[in-house]
Amino acid sequence: MFNKIKNKWHAIALVVGILFIAANLRVPFTAIAPVLPLIQSDFSLNSSSVGLLTSLPLLAFAVFSPLSASFARRFGIERTLFLALIIISLGILLRSTGSVGALYLGTVLIGTGIAFGNVLLPGLIKRDFSANIASMTGAYSITMGAAGALGSVIITPLAQIWDWPIALDLLIAAPLFALILWIPQLKKHNPVVMASHKQSASVNVWKSPLAWQVTLFMGLNAMPFYVAVGFLPTILIDNGISAAQAGSVHGTLQLATAIPGLILAATLRRLKDQKLAAVTVSLLVALSLIGFIYLPDLAMLWAACLGFGSGASMMLGLTFVGLRTTNGDDASALSGMAQCVGYLMAAAGPLLLGQLHDWTGGWTVPLLITAAISIAGACSGMMAGRNAYLEPTNS
Repeated sequence: MFNKIKNKWHAIALVVGILFIAANLRVPFTAIAPVLPLIQSDFSLNSSSVGLLTSLPLLAFAVFSPLSASFARRFGIERTLFLALIIISLGILLRSTGSVGALYLGTVLIGTGIAFGNVLLPGLIKRDFSANIASMTGAYSITMGAAGALGSVIITPLAQIWDWPIALDLLIAAPLFALILWIPQLKKHNPVVMASHKQSASVNVWKSPLAWQVTLFMGLNAMPFYVAVGFLPTILIDNGISAAQAGSVHGTLQLATAIPGLILAATLRRLKDQKLAAVTVSLLVALSLIGFIYLPDLAMLWAACLGFGSGASMMLGLTFVGLRTTNGDDASALSGMAQCVGYLMAAAGPLLLGQLHDWTGGWTVPLLITAAISIAGACSGMMAGRNAYLEPTNS
């Protein structure tokens, strides 16, 4: 009886720890967006430099995500996640020390820590909650969205009280609390099954048209989302919306990304193919971006639609990895390709939008170009959504 109660409390502690780690996989990165106009003013940055600030975590995702499995095998997944939280904490503190160099370096550290968490948390759930993967994945996805939304809503009022460096520093409460909750897990060193670097895939994904269609779908849909994550509050403020309201709209965007995971998973399994779903969610994002230009008074609606469409396209992209392959090795190879290229494309989005804003002096052309990227995502989704499989090759 005592052991049963003890195991129950250990399971509860693990679930709580996972959810608090999940809360740190978005808010340190996205909460900076509502105060970017203040940062831009204090450091005299142009929009291209601000775009780079948004892109750096995505570049860190692309670089460090493939290394996460090696760290987990060597040090254990629990210790590696603990290290990821420490890196995020250091990045939060460094980011607000008062220099442009520290601002960028701290942002890179935050992206590095999040990259480890993004890769390892699903692996931990697969190992310890194999019978409840869907519910646990849904729970941590909702936690990420809710934490990101809360961060965006509160950061502007905090900045108005204490200025933006202190407001961003206060975000360290999230990783520190998660660190404390995670300490009991450090005594566990159970191995976690991660994708191997030495693939025995039957398909050369880099030469497969279908693999590229899946990859482009993920990348072309990630670009508009991270453009919005980085620039939406600035765009709204430039259109006359208050900073506090812009933060709330930004929070709505992030909260809406969690909704598709709750309602679409069961539906997708029953579809003959996913072409219509892929095209619909991509066009929803395009419509939302155009809505911000011509009907800015409905910003909350457009943010909800954009968040839903982006969340659905991300879920579809990950689903395609499994649906378009016939074995685990092919799926791992396709996942590595799609996420690496997808993050690099996503990183290009804020850089492109910032440069376009500097060239045109406004947001209309950048948002129209971003909407066009979403339409291109719909075209790639028409191809990636076919009921087809990667074909084996000899090279």
